[in-house]
This record gives sequence, structure tokens and C-alpha cells, in this order.
Amino acid sequence: MTPLTPTCESDACAIIADAAARRMPLAVAGGGTKAGIGRPAQTEATLSSAALTGVTLYEPAELVIAALAGTPLSEVVRALADRGQQLPFEPADYRALLGSSGKPTIGAVAAANVSGPRRIMAGAARDSLIGVRFVNGRGEAVKSGGSVMKNVTGLDLVKLMAGSWGTLGFVTEVTFKVLPRPERSATLALAGLSDSRAVEALCAAVASPFEVTGAAHLPAALDGGEARTLIRIEGFSFSVDHRLGELKRLLAGYGPAEAIDGERAGALWAAVRDATLLAEPHDSAVWRVSTAPAKGPALMAQVARALQARWFYDWSGGLVWLATDPAGDAGAATIRGAVATQGGHATLVRAPAEVRAAVDVFEPQPAPLMRVTRDIKAAFDPAGVLNPGRMYAGV
Repeated sequence: MTPLTPTCESDACAIIADAAARRMPLAVAGGGTKAGIGRPAQTEATLSSAALTGVTLYEPAELVIAALAGTPLSEVVRALADRGQQLPFEPADYRALLGSSGKPTIGAVAAANVSGPRRIMAGAARDSLIGVRFVNGRGEAVKSGGSVMKNVTGLDLVKLMAGSWGTLGFVTEVTFKVLPRPERSATLALAGLSDSRAVEALCAAVASPFEVTGAAHLPAALDGGEARTLIRIEGFSFSVDHRLGELKRLLAGYGPAEAIDGERAGALWAAVRDATLLAEPHDSAVWRVSTAPAKGPALMAQVARALQARWFYDWSGGLVWLATDPAGDAGAATIRGAVATQGGHATLVRAPAEVRAAVDVFEPQPAPLMRVTRDIKAAFDPAGVLNPGRMYAGV
């Protein structure tokens, strides 16, 4: 597939306008690390943001950073770390899970709305995204938002672009609000809890006034070891010590708790964030299911009655990662049936191309909402040249 790598926004406008005139479908990519997510599409060329790199605005005092879309995420993280700051939503790196190479880019973080464990407190990537520049399917440059939070009038294109997976426009620049990095991070670990008891504990911790920034449960069946329930708090060291003590008292009924600091805790949260706990065996299918936290264990109990699966919980039970056999529909009918019963939505993150072509990768939409989706696609990309069919067939 021929790579097209514009070096500026006007180049991207010309490339997309020409593709629209010729009805030439384009695969939209950043670093290519998430190319395996979504339906496989028949495209004639790849439009990549790889040559659009560099931080274009950084105002530490205003807690704002902007960068061209192809800027490696690691470069943005490093620039922020040098000033004691961070992206609030803890973006994940799915290379190990997907078996992909390349470097995750800041534009793809926005386009895929990639959010990690800290989402329960800081919100998703879209909640920190305050400005975006993109080229629509007509080849027109569009700017929405800016460098302050309350900068949107009319249709909020910033939020619309977040999670659109390159189907509405080719992102060229993004602007995020950032936060100070905490002085210390510590994790309270409970052992041996069942899924339902663990989620009870996580929900109690998150509902407390102690500002939990991570809440995950790793069942015993995940790796054959003892179940682990993880609660993370961050901030100034004296505050972390106080809140650890209070959380231990609050959760005393769930058994003894161990406080974990440093690299050991960091490695656990990185594994949760990047879903590397399910990376092997690499031929398994992997699903990402969002539901109400209290519904997570019931949803998985329903799935486990019909499928052989391995899973773990993030977001206090509201996000379930699960691995299934990739044969047939990779468990799609069972998983979507459980979602219909318990509420939520499911995304097939990893599976062979033939499975992703045969089943709905993203949660199917009701007919009225699907009409809106088609109308939005037609308004932004009337020739249907940007990532056609990646999210939904024919869109």
C-alpha cells in the first residue's frame, strides 16, 4: 500500500482533495501501532501523519500542550515530565497486546480516545482534549477549540473527533490540558477476593473521599496465582500516607492489605493500562467491555457460563478486558448477549482479520443512532475516502 506522508497541513488538504475527486479510499494512520483494531478495509493508500511532528505550544504555567499529530507520544510525555507534568488520562500503549511495531503518536491518542486506569478520576482523553486541527474528507482544513477549556461554541468538533478512529478527518494537531505529576504513587493490594467482593471493595474505595486514581482486580484465573485487588492513590507523600491508613481502615472487612510502592506497583499498573496481562497466547481474541462497575462481575459470570475466557477488571469494575478463543465469532454472540443483559458496550480489540470482517468490531448501534452516524460521516467525508468501513460496514 503506497504511503502518503504530508509534511504540512496544506499537503494533507491536497492529498485528500485529490483522493476524494478520484474516489480513492485511504487508510488513515499515525505510527501504525493500532492498525489491527477495527474492521479490515479495502484501501488503495495509507495517509500517515508520521512527518507531522513536534511540540507546537507548551505553556507549563497554563497547563496546556499542543503538538502535531505524528509526534511520538513518548516525546510529549518526556517534555511534560521535564517540567513535572503529565497527561491526566494515562494513555495506553497496545504494541505488546497487538504485536505491532512503530511508535504511538499523540494524534492517535486523540483519534482513538485512548485512556488508562486514571480515567476513573481524571476522565478520558476526550475530556483533556481542548483543541484539534484536522482535514475533512473534502480536503478542507478545520480548527476547533483552542488553548483554554471554555473555547467551544456550536458543534463541539473536538469531542466528536475523539474516538472517531480517523473516519471523519485526518488529525494534524491536538491540544491537551495537562496536570502536575504527583510526588508519590502508592497502591493498596488486597488478596484472594472473588470478583464480586473485589468490585465491592473497589467501589467503596472510589466512592470514598480519598481520591483513588486506579482501581483494578486481577482474578486468580488470570494467571493461576492468587487474586489481587489493586487501589492506587497519588499525591504529596504525607497525604498518600494518611489516605493509605484511612483506606486500610475503610476496607478492613475485605481482609489484610499490603501497601506497594515503586517499580513493583508501577509494573502492575503498566500491565493493567496496556492490557499486557492478556497479550499471551497471542492467537487469542481480546475484547474490551465497558459497563457499570457493579455490573462487571455479573456480566463476566454470564460470559463464563458459555465461553472459556480469561479476564481482569479496571475502572473499579467498569472496564473488563477478556481473552477468548478466536474460532468462529470469537465469542461475539455470547459477549454481546451479556452486554445486552447487563448494559454497556463491547469492542473487539484483537482478532484475525477474517473474524473482524465477519463480526461487529465496535458495539452495534440502534437504527436511529446508526442513521445519525451515517449522516455525520456523509457531512465530513461525502466521498467516503477516510478509513471507510473501519468502525461500521458501509460507513
